[in-house]
Amino acid sequence: MKNTKPIYTIGHRNPDTDSICSAIGYAHLKQALGQNVVPARAGKVNAETKYALEYFKVEQPLLLTDLYPRVKDITMDCKIVVKQHDTLRHLGEVMREHELKSVPVTDSKGLLVGIVTVSDLAKRYFQELSMQNLSEMRVRYRDIIAATDSEVLVAGDEGALIEGSVRIAAGSIETIRKVIDKKDIVLVGDRHDETMIDIVKQGVSCMIITGSGRVCAEVLELAEKQNTFVLSTPYDTYTIARLINQCVPIRRIMHADPVCFKPLDMLSDIKGAMEETNYRNYPVIENGRLVGIISRDNMVMPEREQVILVDHNERGQAVEGIEEAKIVEIIDHHRLGGIQTSEPIYTHAEPVGCTATIVANMHWQNDVEIPASIAGLLLSAILSDTVLFKSPTCTEYDKKTAERLAEIAGVDINEYGMAMLKAGSGIGDMTPVEIAKNDLKEFQIGDYRIIVSQISVMDPKEVMDLEPQMIEAMTNICEKEGFDMSLVMVTDILEEATYLLYAGSPKTLIGEAFKKDASGTHVYLPGVMSRKKQIIPPLSEAVKRIAN
Repeated sequence: MKNTKPIYTIGHRNPDTDSICSAIGYAHLKQALGQNVVPARAGKVNAETKYALEYFKVEQPLLLTDLYPRVKDITMDCKIVVKQHDTLRHLGEVMREHELKSVPVTDSKGLLVGIVTVSDLAKRYFQELSMQNLSEMRVRYRDIIAATDSEVLVAGDEGALIEGSVRIAAGSIETIRKVIDKKDIVLVGDRHDETMIDIVKQGVSCMIITGSGRVCAEVLELAEKQNTFVLSTPYDTYTIARLINQCVPIRRIMHADPVCFKPLDMLSDIKGAMEETNYRNYPVIENGRLVGIISRDNMVMPEREQVILVDHNERGQAVEGIEEAKIVEIIDHHRLGGIQTSEPIYTHAEPVGCTATIVANMHWQNDVEIPASIAGLLLSAILSDTVLFKSPTCTEYDKKTAERLAEIAGVDINEYGMAMLKAGSGIGDMTPVEIAKNDLKEFQIGDYRIIVSQISVMDPKEVMDLEPQMIEAMTNICEKEGFDMSLVMVTDILEEATYLLYAGSPKTLIGEAFKKDASGTHVYLPGVMSRKKQIIPPLSEAVKRIAN
């Protein structure tokens, strides 16, 4: 079976710097405490976060687009395989030794070409197997030698393909002559020397002496001249007839082009194919190569992914498929958003400006040293979330933590902070849709599903010049994805203010929340920089007032 699966620590969709850096930082803490925790992300890394990662030389976390159970989650190792040219006897030995019901079949290059089951083997034995025309089966002499445990008395090209049929030398010489053709393989029991000599003269390709019968020198000499194999086996004629039929290559009875799956196929997508075929086992392939096997028995209760949520606790903001995963911890600094768990879990939430503040102090509380690179990332998250301490969400705790981290990372807070914010402040070649989804978070506010995105810039004009296209993109997002409203905060870092663009309905919610004329498509909010503290709370209160 596979090794123990890791626990993923992951932030929200459309991740910001805090979401990415806190995931990396918390994974470092858990690893230092002896747990198999891997940092992950639920979306593309933005320009600001990319700057921080590159500055401190840390790789981007693993991308998890969803947590739906996939084939890889129930894939078992498959070390036992057979080759398509192996014999049925070899197949039977493999199945018996390892107590297998089915075995994948590969070619000489290791590529999957089929699968063979016990029932396939059983059907073969129920058929009439005697007197097969082996020329149709592409059986080689070495296969017969191995299957019959024969001693080679007169040798030949063991790799050559057999061209005739299997015959039994029974009855008189005249009767035998009528039955035997050139290139045939003849099974000879206790026969007179004259009979054996006559058989060899018929031009047969191979004579098998059963029951370890006696063969005179004259027969062997003639066989050598005629290029006829002579084999001696301890088994009786009936047994040899059956064993020869086990020389048939596996490819003759296997299921070619079997139903198989890829590691990233979702379990929900393969159930139909499994119900239609009803096999016990299915190969798992990647680039044509066998990487494992899955059993229909494992489909009942696949092991769920375990995740630690950082920088969010609302299902609408979590990675797709979160309902299929097991949440084991939550580390956050936002409002409680109603995620339900099947059992009690560890949660750590504080009213601070950044999740990274919590993560950094958890290191120190556990006497875990923070490397300079991790300290730099946690500092970056704090500077980003608090907009260099200008956001109203910023606390003294955040500032003191940032100062300590800056000392470990060896950077000047203001110099590094401005460089990082500047790196993420331009829109570059972002499309209106990408801007509308930048750092997007979903909220259920009263009866309304609302998404709020935010982009922090040095010059808000470059975004506001795109206002018509922005509103069109935001409207399309609402219509296609079923949201009531789409809001985009265009935050001016230097002026410490926000242009709030909005599309959808009801617009009265904007007017009621911010006491502004909301008949247009944006309002200007001086002093507003925090979504968490200055946008969501007023909207929540406005919904209550409208409802009353």
